[in-house]
Amino acid sequence: MSIRLRELIRNVRACKTQADERACIHKECASIRTAFKEENNELRHRNVAKLLFIHMLGYPTHWGQMECLKLIAGNKFLEKRIGYLGLMILLDERQEVLMLVENSLKNDLQSQNQYIAGLACCSIGNISSAEICRDLSPEVEKLMVGSNPFVAKKAALCSIRILRKCPELVDTYVDRVGTLLGSRNHAVLLTSLKLMREMCLIEPEMIAQLRRHTSTLIAALKNLVLSGYQPEHDVHGIVDPFLQVEVLRMLRILGKGHAETSEQMNDILAQVATNTESAKNAGNAILYECVLTIMAIEVESGLRVLAINILGRFLINRDNNIRYVALNTLHKVVGQDAQAVQRHRNTIVDCLKDNDSSIRQRALELVYALVNEANVKILVKELLSYLNACDVEFKDELTERICTVVEKYATDKEWHVDTIIQTLKVSASFVSEETVCSMIALVTSNPDLQAYATHKLYIPLSQHSTQPVLVQLAVWCVGEYGELLISTPVPGEGGANPDPAFVVDLLAGVLRSPVADLTTKEFTVNALMKLTTRFSNHPVAIQKIHKQLAVYSTSMSLELQQRAVEYSSLLKLDSIAAGVLDRMPAFAKKQRNVEKQLETMRSDVSDSSPAMAAAPSPPPSMPAARAPAPEMDLLSDILGGSPAPAAPTGMAHAAAPPASAGGMDSMLMDLLGGSSPAPAPAPAMDMVSGMMGGMSMGGAPQGGFAPFQAYSKGGLTAMFSVSKDPNNASITSIEATFTNSNGVSIENLNFQVAVPKYMKLQMSPASGTSVAAMNSGTVKQTFKVANSMHGQKPILLRIKLDYSMNGQPVSDTGQVDNFPPGC
Repeated sequence: MSIRLRELIRNVRACKTQADERACIHKECASIRTAFKEENNELRHRNVAKLLFIHMLGYPTHWGQMECLKLIAGNKFLEKRIGYLGLMILLDERQEVLMLVENSLKNDLQSQNQYIAGLACCSIGNISSAEICRDLSPEVEKLMVGSNPFVAKKAALCSIRILRKCPELVDTYVDRVGTLLGSRNHAVLLTSLKLMREMCLIEPEMIAQLRRHTSTLIAALKNLVLSGYQPEHDVHGIVDPFLQVEVLRMLRILGKGHAETSEQMNDILAQVATNTESAKNAGNAILYECVLTIMAIEVESGLRVLAINILGRFLINRDNNIRYVALNTLHKVVGQDAQAVQRHRNTIVDCLKDNDSSIRQRALELVYALVNEANVKILVKELLSYLNACDVEFKDELTERICTVVEKYATDKEWHVDTIIQTLKVSASFVSEETVCSMIALVTSNPDLQAYATHKLYIPLSQHSTQPVLVQLAVWCVGEYGELLISTPVPGEGGANPDPAFVVDLLAGVLRSPVADLTTKEFTVNALMKLTTRFSNHPVAIQKIHKQLAVYSTSMSLELQQRAVEYSSLLKLDSIAAGVLDRMPAFAKKQRNVEKQLETMRSDVSDSSPAMAAAPSPPPSMPAARAPAPEMDLLSDILGGSPAPAAPTGMAHAAAPPASAGGMDSMLMDLLGGSSPAPAPAPAMDMVSGMMGGMSMGGAPQGGFAPFQAYSKGGLTAMFSVSKDPNNASITSIEATFTNSNGVSIENLNFQVAVPKYMKLQMSPASGTSVAAMNSGTVKQTFKVANSMHGQKPILLRIKLDYSMNGQPVSDTGQVDNFPPGC
C-alpha cells in the first residue's frame, strides 16, 4: 500500500543508521515501481512527489522520468504541477526523452489557465534545449504581449533562456520589449529589464536599437523616486528598490559611450542621488547603483563629484560591508576623478585603523592610488603608522609599496633617505634587491646627498641592526664614501665623527654575524677593500682590514674566499689599486615592477577583460646564482601530464599575457590553466631576441608560403600565413588569422603557443579579443619561431585557445605539424 510523502519523510528521519535509510528507501522505491506498473493514475502524482524527495537524498530516480511526462499530459492542475516539477528536477536538456514533452508544452502554452501556461514557461526557462526553444519561441512571444501580467512576466523570463540557446532570435524580441515596458505592473517591468540586459549581452549591437526606450525608463524611475507610499512595493520606506536598481543598471548600459543618451539621464540621476534615503540598506543599494551609473556614462563633472561624495558617506557607515563596497568602488573610479576622491583622503586613511583586515587592505590599495607629489609626506606618514601595527604577513609587501611610493614621488632627497631608513627599521625581514639598487642610484647621482646618506645609514649599522637591506645600504655607503664619514660634520646632531678603526671593527662584526646572508657579507668584503684607499692615513684601520682579508682567504664560502684572495693580491699592486678602488660612477635608477601596479591602481579596471593581450615585457632580473631547472618534456605536459613546478629552460613557450600580468612571467602553467611558475631567467629572452635579430614584431609577415588551416573546431578557424626571414633561414614569421562562423561572437580570445626545446618562440599581442560572428571580422596575432635544427627537424607547435561564447568558457588544445615544406 502506498504511503503519503509526509510519512516517507517521517520514516527516513527515524532511521538511525545509513543502512536503515537505504533499506527504507529501497523498500519505498519497490513499492513505487509496482504502482507505476499497475498504471495507478490516482496515486501517480503522490508517487512522483515521493520520487522527488528520494532524488533529493541522492538516490537514483531515472526510472521515474516517464511518469512525469504522463502527469504533464493529464488534465488536472495538481498533476501538471507535480509533473512539471519532476520534469525540471529529474531531467535536463541533454535527455532525449525531453523531446516527447514538446507537444505538451506547446498545448499548455496555449491554455486559458494562466497557472498552467506559467508552469510551461517555467519548464522551458529551466531545461529546454535549443531545438525546443526554437520550436516554441512563437508561442512564448504571443504570451509576452497578452494582457495577463502573470503570464507576461513568466514569458519574459522564459525568453531569456530562448535567447541564450538561440541567439539568432534576438531580433524577433526587440519589438516585444517596448510592449512590456508599457505595463504598469512592476513584475513585468522587472522581467522586461532583465530581458533587455540579456539582449545587450548576447548582441551588443542591440544597445543602439534599445536606446529609444531611454525616455520610458527615465519616466518609470522618476515615478518610483517621487511617488508616495505604496504598501505593496514598500521596502523600509523605499518604493520597489529592486526595480529601481534594475532600471539604473539598464540606463548604465544604454548611456555608456553615448553623450546624447547620457545627457537625458543627468536630471533623474541627480534626483535619485539626492532624494534616496540612506538610513536603510535598500536605499544604499539604490545609491550604489546610481554611483556606478554616473561614473560609467558621459555626465557633468558636478554629478561625478556628487557620486564620489555618496561613496564618502558610505565610508563613515558603521556597516563594514557598506564601507568595503565604498572603498572598492572608489578604487575603481579614482582614475576618472582623482581630485574628488582626494577630498575624502582623511576618511580613507582612518580605515587603515579598522579592525577588519579586508577593510584595511582595500583602504591601503586606495591610499597607494591617491599618492602624488603634493601629499606623499602625509600619506607615507600614515602608511608608516599602519606598518607598525599591521599583521606580520603583510609587512614585507607594505614595505615594498612604501619604498616604491617614496622613490616615485619624493621631492626632498633627504626626506627620501630618512623615510627609507625608517621604513626598513620597522620591517625587520624585508629583502629587496630593487630597493638597494634604487637607493644606491639615488646616492651616486646626487653628490650633495652622499655625506648625509652615509652618516644616516651609519647610525643603524653602529646599532648592530640586522635588517638585511639596511645593512647592505649602510655597508655600501661606508665603503664608497668612508672619507666623508670620518671628515664631514654629523648632520643635525653635532656628534663626533667615528674612528676609522671602529668603523672597520663594525664591518668585521657584520662578517661574523650569524644572521648576515652571503650577499651582505660580499658587500662587506667589498667595502673593506674600498676603505683601504679611504682610510689610507689611518694605519691601524688598514692593518685590521688586511687581517680580515687574510681570515677570509680561507673561508668555507668559495665566493668570499675568492674575493679575499684577489683583493689581497690587488693591494700589493700600488700602481693600479687606487684606480680600481675609485668611486663608482652614477648609474640609472632601476625600474621597479611594482610601479606598473601603481599606475594600474589609477585606472578603472571594472570593464577590463582578463584575457586582453599586452605586449610581452622582459622578465625581472634574477640573482646571478640560480639553480638550473630540470628539463621536462613540456609537450607531453600539455597533452595531459603533470604540470611543471617551474619554467624549464629547455623549452620555449609564450602566450599573449593579460594586461594585469607581468609580461613573460606567465609560462607553461598558463597553458595548463594553473598558477604561474617562477619566471624564466632573463638571458633566455635576450638569446631569443638575438636569434630574432632584434626586429619588431608589430607587422604581419609579407610574402612566403601559401596560407594553411592550423585549427578548426566549434566554428573557430585559425589560418596560418608563413614567411621566412631573408637574413636567417632558421627564423619563421607566422601570422595567425582567426575567423568565427558561429551565429554569435566569440569573446575573450586568448591564443597560446608552446614549442619543443630545439626551438625558441617570441609572440606579439593580438589585434583584439573579440571575433565577430558569421565570418564578418578577424583577429590576427603574429609570432616568430627560431628553429635551431632547421633542415633536420620540422616546426612543431602545441596551441591552446581559450574563449567564451554565449557566456560559457571554452578551452581547447591542438597540435600544428602541417607546415609547408621548407619551413
